[in-house]
Amino acid sequence: MLLANLGEFGLINRIKKQIKLDPSVIVGPGDDCAVIKFNKGLYQLFTCDMLVEGVDFTGSTDPYLIGRKAIACSISDIAACGGVPRYAGISLGLPLGIALSKADKITKGAIELAKKYKINIIGGDISRAKSIVIDVSMLGEVEKNCLIKRSGAKAGDIILVSGEFGGSIKGRHLTFCPRLEEARYLVRNFKINSMIDVSDGLAQDLGHILKSSKKGAMIYEAFIPVSPDVKSTQHALNDGEDFELLFTMPAKEARKLLSRRCHDFKAIGKITERSFGFKLESKNGKQTDLKPKGFRHF
Repeated sequence: MLLANLGEFGLINRIKKQIKLDPSVIVGPGDDCAVIKFNKGLYQLFTCDMLVEGVDFTGSTDPYLIGRKAIACSISDIAACGGVPRYAGISLGLPLGIALSKADKITKGAIELAKKYKINIIGGDISRAKSIVIDVSMLGEVEKNCLIKRSGAKAGDIILVSGEFGGSIKGRHLTFCPRLEEARYLVRNFKINSMIDVSDGLAQDLGHILKSSKKGAMIYEAFIPVSPDVKSTQHALNDGEDFELLFTMPAKEARKLLSRRCHDFKAIGKITERSFGFKLESKNGKQTDLKPKGFRHF
């Protein structure tokens, strides 16, 4: 069998079956962050993200934005679990012939965004590579009562999002601001049952919540906030790399959140029992099964 036949998520599941965790690990592979026992009031969060030239950026991408994006992706993962980022390690794979000025700009982009979010860069690694690779490992922390996982969605929950979706390839995937402030506002003030950051596509990432929570969902085309960079709802559902928050909460809590009109959150659907499936209601009221087509590496 070829890796292309197994697919990205098939490979992840194959690897997960080989891993045995000790009781210090609260949440292992399969969420935005690993969750580890820390102290009486806090869990430790751990995430890592790799960016590869030709996949996550091109040879002509502003190198400052490459470094910036590498840090921003990991911050977004920490935010999706309700936490705060604290420490980062950065590993770089660089071609032998790269200009020193380009390497400097990559590190500058990473260092400056880390400084903005008060993240300590505490080490890393450097290796020769055929093309640019940057990998960030990040540690964060979250109060035990604020931890949000993908697996907590409940039937009757309202599905909400931050921001707009689709067309991030036109530049937003390099310049996005991680929704850390928004996530902290949510977990400190409301009952959030599940949350994820949208990196693989709105439909696909909602699918991750549904799989982890063993639930179904209905989303409404008319309510999906489509970016002005695209005209098609399909792009908003499937393009990926929006790095917005997607979360679910009880209807009563959702009404309270939306009445405050802060951070521009929008309701796009509801969680159902698993037997309902995953459906999209079009603007003309027609319901169809939704099959996510978001980004996959394989």
